[in-house]
Amino acid sequence: MLEGLRIVEISSFVAAPLGGMTLAQLGADVVRVDPLGGAADTVRWPLAPSGTSLLWTGMNKGKRSVTVDLRSDEGRDIVTRLAAEAGIVLTNTAGRGRLSYEALREARPDLILLQVEGKPDGSAAVDYTVNAEIGFPLVTGPPEHAAPISHVLPAWDVACGLYAAVGLLAAERRRARTGEGAHIRLPLYDVALATAGNLGLLAEAQLGVDRERIGNHLYGGFGRDFALGDGGRVMVVALTARHFADLCEVTGMAETVGELARLLRADFAVDGDRYRHREALAALFAPWFADRTLPEVERALKPASVLWAPYKRFSELDLAASALMDEVDQPGVGRVRVPTSPLDTGAGRRRAVPAPRLGEHTDEVLSGLGLDPADLRVKGVVA
Repeated sequence: MLEGLRIVEISSFVAAPLGGMTLAQLGADVVRVDPLGGAADTVRWPLAPSGTSLLWTGMNKGKRSVTVDLRSDEGRDIVTRLAAEAGIVLTNTAGRGRLSYEALREARPDLILLQVEGKPDGSAAVDYTVNAEIGFPLVTGPPEHAAPISHVLPAWDVACGLYAAVGLLAAERRRARTGEGAHIRLPLYDVALATAGNLGLLAEAQLGVDRERIGNHLYGGFGRDFALGDGGRVMVVALTARHFADLCEVTGMAETVGELARLLRADFAVDGDRYRHREALAALFAPWFADRTLPEVERALKPASVLWAPYKRFSELDLAASALMDEVDQPGVGRVRVPTSPLDTGAGRRRAVPAPRLGEHTDEVLSGLGLDPADLRVKGVVA
């Protein structure tokens, strides 16, 4: 889909590398440039037994890797030539001095550079600090829990990486139409703020409502986790009146729930009433789940419209059964199943390409620029 599009990525950690990988999985030639010895995320956890970073290999599938001494003038000249040749740069670590948009634009007037930043004022921030000050940890967890709960998913990094991919494609389309380049700033904080606003959380707060902690309940409807008789747990969600009616029917609670609605003068066909009386409803359904094992629950719920899923660990997932997953021989890790792009175009999924070894394509890429990698290696400019 994106064959012929080349992107130079100078990045670290999650957001920018994810943006580059998203484009690489769609066919773009993404050349990742690292300092000699690698950037900080080269050894970031989790690690394979060999010490290879599983985060780094996960975020850099399908890219080409070049290592250059970014502190030397000659090394920065190489990056400038790469940027000028590609015309598109994605970064969260460069952007200053000779690698600034203004400097690189002198070599390529229609350059597109997208800079992932922490905050709009240019100050530093990461997913975990942004998440803390946006408000989510104080509405996450059980009602009786006083301290903040920071989730383990770096949601803003992920959203930022996908915004970066969309932003670069939009800028490239504009350049094809007008011939103009672009300097795009993408602060991580703004990604989180925009998402909170898009979900209605900021408007709710402005209207004087302080979102409460509700544990694993579904806000504004009926959904929560239930303990099973075999020690497992399932998440059950009734998004619609039909879902809820099916849940009542399967659990044998239709008549009891109807009587509860009469006593409370509630209409459980309405989201709001199901949410307001969620604890009373959950207390009615809980014994049914507690008396059954996971296979029994599955047999009962499978024919119904109720949305549900068992809680699992990553190690319990059946990766071989997923069309998304492909098997690769990853250097430093071995044979592992890794995801391809979740975008299914109907033309068949692309095969996964392993992440490169650090600096694996240095000679190949620099030779393509007419440079002599052997000479640069003697000088210590490349590894």
